[in-house]
Amino acid sequence: MTRDSIATARTLSEALPYLQRYSGATVVIKFGGHAMGDDDAMRMFARDVVLMSQVGVRPVIVHGGGPMINDLLKRLEIESEFVGGKRVTDEATVEVVEMVLSGRVNKRIAQAINDEGGRAVGLSGKDAKLIVCEPADEALGLVGNPTQVSPDVLHTLHNAGIIPVVAPIGAGPNGETYNINGDTAAGAVAAALKADRLLLLTDVAGVKDRDGNVVTRLTPGEVERMTEDGVIAGGMIPKTETALAAIRGGVRAVVILDGRAPNACLLELFTDHGAGSLIREDHLAPVHPGRP
Repeated sequence: MTRDSIATARTLSEALPYLQRYSGATVVIKFGGHAMGDDDAMRMFARDVVLMSQVGVRPVIVHGGGPMINDLLKRLEIESEFVGGKRVTDEATVEVVEMVLSGRVNKRIAQAINDEGGRAVGLSGKDAKLIVCEPADEALGLVGNPTQVSPDVLHTLHNAGIIPVVAPIGAGPNGETYNINGDTAAGAVAAALKADRLLLLTDVAGVKDRDGNVVTRLTPGEVERMTEDGVIAGGMIPKTETALAAIRGGVRAVVILDGRAPNACLLELFTDHGAGSLIREDHLAPVHPGRP
């Protein structure tokens, strides 16, 4: 036996308590950023999702696709208006958004999972009335805020051994199509499922303190204080807001982690030390003893 083989066997043995812990657990994963545009990273992510499903985890993938939307809008010469740094989504833009998210991106992720031996089905929030929206801000046009999530279709797919891949497109009460922020959609879906974990894959290692060190465990109160003090700022604010909303909605814990890291989801779920920044109420028993 080689040293690598022994190390692999030891790793599998040490993972047993976590494999048992997460068997049957619902884990919602927000997939986006760098990994979506890299073929090797996509294959590795898909392989990890298939492994999770194989050992009894019930994964739901919610994805973004901003760079792909920007690329097609540019090629179609559709100019965008911005309000407060946010894109106004008019009817022409939302057609492109739906085309990219529900079509190209959604099916690419589903196909990658299927290629690795899983069974994935792509859908959007408009299917089976999964996500109903209202305007997030009238000035932004057809940008939606989820008001109702009906996860029956996700339960049906899970019970059939199928991994749902959800595009963040929702329907309005009068049949309008709404573009939803990917993190917001993932948080709303996780809350409706009362998920055990919401994993927000990003292009950073996690929530950092004033010295730039990743904080491995946080309570909602600590997140709020760090935001008030300006420690949590910029693009991390929407992610931590999503995390807090998900926890208030019934999600056991949220982890903000670097999706660029190899096997990031497996490291978080099935190793002693976890990965990234875990946010949960302090009274809940820790899953990863290695976290401080």
